[in-house]
Amino acid sequence: MKKLLFVLLLSLATLGMLFATGSQETVDDGSVVIRWAYWGSGERVTISQEAIDLYESRNPGVRVNPEVSGGAGDHFVKVDTQLAGGNGPDIIQMGGNIYDYADVLLPLDQYAGSAINVDVIDPSAVASGTISGQLKGVSTGVTMPSLVYNKTMIERAGAPLPPKSMTYAEFKDYLVMLKGKLPAGVFPMQDIGVMSSSSTPFGYWTRYNGTPLYDAASNSTSVTAAAAKKYLDLFMDYRESGLVPPPDIASGYAESNADTSSLIAGKVAIAYLFTNQLSGYQAATTDELDLIEFPGAAETMALWQAPSQFYTVNKDSKHPEETAKFIDFLVNDPDAALILGSNRGASASSTARAAGAASEADQLVLDYMEVAGPHSSLETDHVPNDTEFNSTLFLIYQRVAFGQIDTAAGGEQIHDLIMRMIEK
Repeated sequence: MKKLLFVLLLSLATLGMLFATGSQETVDDGSVVIRWAYWGSGERVTISQEAIDLYESRNPGVRVNPEVSGGAGDHFVKVDTQLAGGNGPDIIQMGGNIYDYADVLLPLDQYAGSAINVDVIDPSAVASGTISGQLKGVSTGVTMPSLVYNKTMIERAGAPLPPKSMTYAEFKDYLVMLKGKLPAGVFPMQDIGVMSSSSTPFGYWTRYNGTPLYDAASNSTSVTAAAAKKYLDLFMDYRESGLVPPPDIASGYAESNADTSSLIAGKVAIAYLFTNQLSGYQAATTDELDLIEFPGAAETMALWQAPSQFYTVNKDSKHPEETAKFIDFLVNDPDAALILGSNRGASASSTARAAGAASEADQLVLDYMEVAGPHSSLETDHVPNDTEFNSTLFLIYQRVAFGQIDTAAGGEQIHDLIMRMIEK
């Protein structure tokens, strides 16, 4: 019996090796293999694969292997490990931290105008991916910070829909009114500070208050401990008024994507999103969603249009030209534009935009940008060591939310954090 079991196991192992060998032969059939690392879930994964399938059907000698992480944090941990081991992917999706990775990225100037048609991409989008005079990233599209609300939930509660533009005083009055209409256990707004990307709404707040986070030219910040305290006080007031969930409930939602969202879970009526995320969130619910501005945008022009993300190429890529051609397809091809929509930003390419809105959600983004665009100004420089700044700001906010430190101490810690990132 033992001998028979051994023979069966040996046979299975042999078959496994044969299948593995067959799989390897399929990979090594002469095709160029491009590894594409990005983060996202749900709709993003689906549409990215659809774009890959279309590209491969047009280019039989090329295969694209996606390497997907659920959130930006996991993505960069994995990519950092791969790069350190000399096994980095060909295409690395980047965010505002592209500057921190400039040394490991391939300058794409040699492919501009040939493999990548930059002439049809908005000049500001090209400039956003240019570092020290070299094109290091191609913008996936532009995006804007926004607040997203569950239109169906609010209408079901019998409350009026929020205006696109409000002052902070008007916004709080609206939240108080909404609180009185919503069912028990449902809160008017998400606690924005529990998000791993909470530096974006904090950055908006500092712009609104005239104390921008960072100025690269002078390598300085306008944020004082008192200014940071005002932000923590604002959300402390919202928390104590029951306008956002208590910290034990809020922290139960990672808020990294639609799958971990308190909005999609039906726990809050209003949340923070970048506009490029709307289609993915809408795909995750049968309720109707829509967008409004952050409070005070019309008064201060504190919003900004930014590159949503960047397609960048690993400087050690074995197939840089083929990789550049695939990036051109993702950015400029009208058929790819209809597949990808605004998930990674409203397109900065005239040829892609000519394809029109891919969905109702994309049209909502365009409608929002019509209102919010005039209420925007040049984006503030990113704090150096952006990833570390994000993660540590999140921890400081959580300490305040859970009562481990007061808002004054939190303001001091945020100021010290910014100074440490600048001086690092």
